[in-house]
Amino acid sequence: MRMAKIVNAEGLVLGRMATVVAKHLLQGEKVEIVNAEKAIISGSREFLAEKLRTKIERGPKGNPRKGPKDSRMPDRIVRSAIRNMLPKYSKRGRRALHSLKVWIGVPKALEKEKAESIESARKENIKKSISVGELAVLCGAKWND
Repeated sequence: MRMAKIVNAEGLVLGRMATVVAKHLLQGEKVEIVNAEKAIISGSREFLAEKLRTKIERGPKGNPRKGPKDSRMPDRIVRSAIRNMLPKYSKRGRRALHSLKVWIGVPKALEKEKAESIESARKENIKKSISVGELAVLCGAKWND
C-alpha cells in the first residue's frame, strides 16, 4: 500500500487545486498528482497562451545556460504553480516540494490505486478556460499521450 495521497487533476481548476495540495505538503504528507494535463486554467485561451509564451521566451540576458528556465510540459506547469504557493527558500518549503510528484496521465504503478478528487477545486461557472495540456501544446510542448 502506498503512503502518498493520489490526486486526479482531471477537471480541477489549477490554482484552487494548487492551494489545497500545498497545504497537504506543508503538513508533511506526500502527494502524487495524476492527469496533470487535464487540469483547467480559467481565462482567455489567447491571453494565457501569450502570457506563458512570453514567460518562456524571456530567457537570460547573458549566458543561455543560466536561468530563468521555464518548461512547456504540463506536469512542470502544474508543479511550478504548486511551488509558487510554498515557502521555497525555507527548509520546510523545500522538504514539502520534495514530497510532490506530478504525472502526465496515469503511470502503470498507480493504475490500481484509487485517486481522489478535490471537490473545492471543481470547475464552477467558468466560461473561458483551457486545459494545461492544450496550453502546453500551444506553447510548443511535445509529448506522447
